[in-house]
Amino acid sequence: MLISPTGILEHLGSGSMSQLEKIRSLACVLRRGAQSKHMSQNKTAISTKDAPAAIGPYSQAVRVGDLIFTSGQIPIDPATGNLVAGGIAEQTTRVLENLKAVLAAAGIDFTRVVKTTVFLKDMKDFAAMNEIYARYFAPEGVVAPARSTVQVAALPKDALVEIECIAKEASA
Repeated sequence: MLISPTGILEHLGSGSMSQLEKIRSLACVLRRGAQSKHMSQNKTAISTKDAPAAIGPYSQAVRVGDLIFTSGQIPIDPATGNLVAGGIAEQTTRVLENLKAVLAAAGIDFTRVVKTTVFLKDMKDFAAMNEIYARYFAPEGVVAPARSTVQVAALPKDALVEIECIAKEASA
């Protein structure tokens, strides 16, 4: 049974409770409602050995309902654990291969991605990164995801690029 906050206040107003007691009661009811809403949206970790393992208290990706949220991927070769050699083209390719593996572990691919965030160490690398990015996210006939690209002061392991994404599973 759903009760609106106004209905709760009206119900509480009929007794001999103080204003403070009424507010505390309302807060408790609202908190319980928020907790039950969160419980209905369980989050599940997604991981694969085909992408670099998380080094810290985070997941490679998380599924909540029909959405997949990936952690940012940097150009680490999952086989060696080392940053790939080369410039922005090689690093962008490795990042996108890592993301591809994480998405595959979730049972989806780049066509399901709705939003990306690209972090560049130097905005001068934008054109070269964008050329590789387009091959993965915007092949002929595919709607490219929304994207934000920002320059950052530094990235882990002195990488040149990091990319994260949000994807939506196909409706059943």
